[in-house]
Amino acid sequence: MAAQFDHFIILAGMRTGSNFLEANINQFPGLACHGEAFNPSFLCYPDGKARFGFTLEKREADPIGFIRAMREGTTGLAGFRFFHDHDPRVLRHCLADRRCAKIVLSRNPLESYISRKIARKTGQWKLTDARHAKAAKVRFDRGEFEEHLVKEHSWRAEIRSALQKTGQAGFYLDYEDIADIDVLNGLARFLGQPDRIRGLSGAVRKQNPGPPVAKVTNPAEMREALCELDPFGLSRLPDFEPARGALVSGYVAGVSAPILYLPVRIGLEGHVMDWMAALEGVERSELGRGFTQKTLRQWKRRHPGHRSFTVVRHPLARAHAAFCNHILNRGEGGFAAIRESLRRNYGMALPEMTPAKKYDRRTHRRAFLRFLRFLKMNLAGQTGIRIDPSWASQSNVIRGFAGFALPDMVLRAESLAEGLPRLAAEAGVEGTTIPELREDHPVTLAEIHDDELEAAARDVYQRDYMMFGYRAWEG
Repeated sequence: MAAQFDHFIILAGMRTGSNFLEANINQFPGLACHGEAFNPSFLCYPDGKARFGFTLEKREADPIGFIRAMREGTTGLAGFRFFHDHDPRVLRHCLADRRCAKIVLSRNPLESYISRKIARKTGQWKLTDARHAKAAKVRFDRGEFEEHLVKEHSWRAEIRSALQKTGQAGFYLDYEDIADIDVLNGLARFLGQPDRIRGLSGAVRKQNPGPPVAKVTNPAEMREALCELDPFGLSRLPDFEPARGALVSGYVAGVSAPILYLPVRIGLEGHVMDWMAALEGVERSELGRGFTQKTLRQWKRRHPGHRSFTVVRHPLARAHAAFCNHILNRGEGGFAAIRESLRRNYGMALPEMTPAKKYDRRTHRRAFLRFLRFLKMNLAGQTGIRIDPSWASQSNVIRGFAGFALPDMVLRAESLAEGLPRLAAEAGVEGTTIPELREDHPVTLAEIHDDELEAAARDVYQRDYMMFGYRAWEG
């Protein structure tokens, strides 16, 4: 049977036991691990020698060529160790290459963090003889450790996502697994090698044995900091909304003014466009619309010094505007099919006409509260109704802008009177007065607002409240 892999990569972090893993892999006659082949400072090992006909400079110019040369110059299956700060071109290539076996090595992040600090302090990064071991205690720094955690999490997430999206499987090892002969022989089997080993390599020794608490000078401070961390993501805000792309065709540009509006649907888009039109003394219909990425880039080149912006709104006020504009409204802009589904399947009492004689404030509040509860299910993907941009999370919509370009400014609907003139001034355009805001709703939010509605909106839009720092709506 043909071999499954042409080479292998050990995806690891510093101080995770990768040296010991390499030493054990190299005991197998059919395997050869060539160190940190893509370390930015050296080629495979710190001895400065050229490898496989490549110098450091040549490897930098042709990293994939170096992998080919390594494979061709190795008897058996070649591989190398790879850390998160190594050549990203190699990572992309290897993660996409099904002929490259992925070995993913992990270690308790606290242990790897402390081990790295000790190695920096002692200058001892690899131990081959226990008689030469250097011991030291280091100070635990919460900020450093949290930064270490973020890097580790991002690194693992990138690997996991790439393997999931390409339908590949990696061989996962923990630090303690390297000392298990059966696991190492299982790794050889994964790599397609028939050979087996009976003992561990003696070429590398464990450094800094003992519990982490014995290796730091401030164990009490470390314990306190660790208690405040959230390793299980208990406070993480779940996000099941589908990613939204950059809807470039919906962007609005000035005619001569170098101002570009990236709309988030908040119920005030017409109000903002009226200001843009008044800024130049044109009709709203004359503003630039219907862009493609190509034509928008052309507009930007014709308008040097351009400024782009978007506007966000308090989540509760925005949800109420969406409810009134699209659910209660039976005319232009109303969502008739969704309205009927909400009435039939979600028990929402809606008037046949808007406004209706029997549709009072109490009925409106009750219907709006049901709408908020529907939104929680809808945004979590638990309904058969589309997630409309009018009530999709604002943070998710803005994140989608990044597929093309992020706005220079994120203004708040509550302070447009100050924000829009400031934007115009930055773009070098003399400002104009802000058109009066008018919303034609059968019942205003101020008439029904209470703590229950506020809590329901916060339950739906936890991420928006957090990302934009919104407090309770004040009218």
